[in-house]
Amino acid sequence: MSRRRTLSTKKKIALLVSAATVAGGGAFALAATSNAASVQTAQTSVACQGLATALGNNLNFIADQKAHPDSQSAARIANREAVVAQIKVQQQASGCAVGESAQGSQTGQQAATQPAQSAPAQAAPAAPAQSAPANNAGGGAATGQQVCNGSTVTLSGEGGAPAASSNQFPAGTKLKVTNLDNNKSTTVQVTSVSGSCVLLNNAAFEQVREPGKFLIRRARIEKVG
Repeated sequence: MSRRRTLSTKKKIALLVSAATVAGGGAFALAATSNAASVQTAQTSVACQGLATALGNNLNFIADQKAHPDSQSAARIANREAVVAQIKVQQQASGCAVGESAQGSQTGQQAATQPAQSAPAQAAPAAPAQSAPANNAGGGAATGQQVCNGSTVTLSGEGGAPAASSNQFPAGTKLKVTNLDNNKSTTVQVTSVSGSCVLLNNAAFEQVREPGKFLIRRARIEKVG
């Protein structure tokens, strides 16, 4: 009788230890899952803020053009409306609130000369890259590599020295844009965020445009710095 009671006690201890181990493992798994979810939520929040800022910039530009129109305002507005539509597509693909626009976004010339503070580390790119063609190298492209294959290029309507805006490359990136219809090229620095791979400002677009055209359908884009 004494032997049976001793074995029973040992079994009970073993069962208690096993139960504690299982419970501890479950708690660890739950903690790991919670941490991963928190990281993913933070990344999504940053991407959504970048897209909201880009949308705000473009909506403000359109409003300014409508309030102070000139001979090129219609073309600029049409271009920016296409950009707005693309940003909304990216918001939906990224799980953001479609149409959400950040308050206090830059307007007019500010957007051409100052990098957006909440620009995606490309686009964005982390965010913009999600809806970009698979053959786009984006911000991780090597110097001298051709990027954004198949992308069209148009003008942003912004003034200042030749420059570009992009949803895939961070401010400071240098891009060479060649119009394959006339073999004219320009090398520009990215200064702000947009909803396209590359938008050229007025001065840069004038260097490669064909007379009377506001869109380059056949373009070669290279990352050069």
